[in-house]
Amino acid sequence: MDKYNKRVALVTGATGGLGTAMCKKLHDDGYRVVGNFRNKTKAADWIKSLQDEGYEIDTAEGDVCNYESMCAMIQDIEERIGSIDILVNNAGITRDGRFAKMTPEDWHAVIDTNLNSVYNCTRPIINGMIERNFGRIINISSVNGQRGQFGQANYSAAKAGMHGFTKTLAMEVAKYGITVNTISPGYIGTDMVMAVPEKVRDQIVAQIPVGRLGGTHEVAHLVSFLASDATSFVTGANYSINGGQHVY
Repeated sequence: MDKYNKRVALVTGATGGLGTAMCKKLHDDGYRVVGNFRNKTKAADWIKSLQDEGYEIDTAEGDVCNYESMCAMIQDIEERIGSIDILVNNAGITRDGRFAKMTPEDWHAVIDTNLNSVYNCTRPIINGMIERNFGRIINISSVNGQRGQFGQANYSAAKAGMHGFTKTLAMEVAKYGITVNTISPGYIGTDMVMAVPEKVRDQIVAQIPVGRLGGTHEVAHLVSFLASDATSFVTGANYSINGGQHVY
């Protein structure tokens, strides 16, 4: 099958550690992958590094916090590459701090990037999926959306909201062959986590029953599983991948 006859998968926030692993895994599993980015300089380095590893991944610039930007980006992808079959809502940021001192700017930045982005990216795509009677929507939440976390009222609220969105949309579009699921990772060995002082990182690992951080490739494997044709009976679910740190 040539690249123009593959299912198209869009990954938002693609240039981060998780996004990169997802793009690589979906590419390896036969999808035509489009990585969304906002920072041109970072994206240029990211594209080159992937090309050096033999990955041919398309890119699309757009601000997930802006609905009009997403509409324009998705229209460009559909005209340039094809209809989007798989959407991975992966874009996210943190702006941590105790709620009593949290600024409106830090609250809205996280809600816009982590939660409102899910609407902004999914809404322009969903009707095409309905028309084609196929779609996979995968929302990347967090263990801290399930259990809460000191200093993350904004982040935990956004990540919990993502799964509320998942459950309702899953019911609305199930009859059209579209599945909607959430993945809630725990502490994963991304660059951001590895940049934490070793002493603090050791304290985090001590709280994880399996005794280590998760791998980005492990989350990516779960993304590819949910993107496949074989998971058409799996919808409205929240997959925990946290090494046993939070069980319920």
